[in-house]
Amino acid sequence: MKEAALTGGKSLRMRRLLSEAGRCLIVPLDHGVSDGPVAGLRDIAGTVERISAGGADAVVLHKGLVSAVQHRLRPDTALIVHMSASTSLGGHINRKVAVCSVAEAVRLGADAVSVHINLGTETEPEQLVDTARTAGECALWGIPLLAMVYVRSSPEDQLHPGKLSHAARMAAELGADLVKCPYTGNPDTFASVVDGCPVPVVIAGGAAHGDVRKLFTLVSEALGAGAAGVSMGRNIFTSPDPAVLTRHLGRLIHDSHSVDRAYSSYQECLMSDTPSAVV
Repeated sequence: MKEAALTGGKSLRMRRLLSEAGRCLIVPLDHGVSDGPVAGLRDIAGTVERISAGGADAVVLHKGLVSAVQHRLRPDTALIVHMSASTSLGGHINRKVAVCSVAEAVRLGADAVSVHINLGTETEPEQLVDTARTAGECALWGIPLLAMVYVRSSPEDQLHPGKLSHAARMAAELGADLVKCPYTGNPDTFASVVDGCPVPVVIAGGAAHGDVRKLFTLVSEALGAGAAGVSMGRNIFTSPDPAVLTRHLGRLIHDSHSVDRAYSSYQECLMSDTPSAVV
């Protein structure tokens, strides 16, 4: 498994994000800035508690929510503070701007920070500048940087293996310690994305679709292609029981369960009288 060559504070904090095998399950919960209080995030403290109880390795939050939910996080759930924002209200959803500093995130107790980069947009240059600046701050503070990279030049480009490979490599070269990008849909082409990136790569979960078997299959394929894990939000926090789904995704990622075994156990838990307790 690919490992980042880190030292000092970054190395210590990265160990909270990645298992000894170099894998992780990250759950982004930062959607309130872009989309408002969407289903699954209205009771953000309750959602954080369920996902943490399910065994997530880390959650991603904007700075303003940390004080409201920190008491719901288990000690073994890392906190990633998100640094980028845009809203769907202004018509510039792909223009991500910096809304937090690494120093602020450190004061809040962050184990890592994250940035969002939309390549192929008019504001790509500004987003690259923000990323490079944040990477420099992360180096000073000893904080790992997760870069969430997407190709937005056209719908056809979003899953293009060559363009995703370029995006992932760009993020690593600007200083990211962990890269998140969409899964290409094919393990062979995704392997080329992973091979071209010198730091661990996790896949994005994408839009919520409710097909858990399909979800498990995609995760299993990506892991087989060399992915370090997943960074998945909407498919988890909109599910019937986020704790149960988180736990079973963890079994795929950390315990190498097969898709059939994980899905069968997931279904059994949902049919039990107290599914959240049977994780």
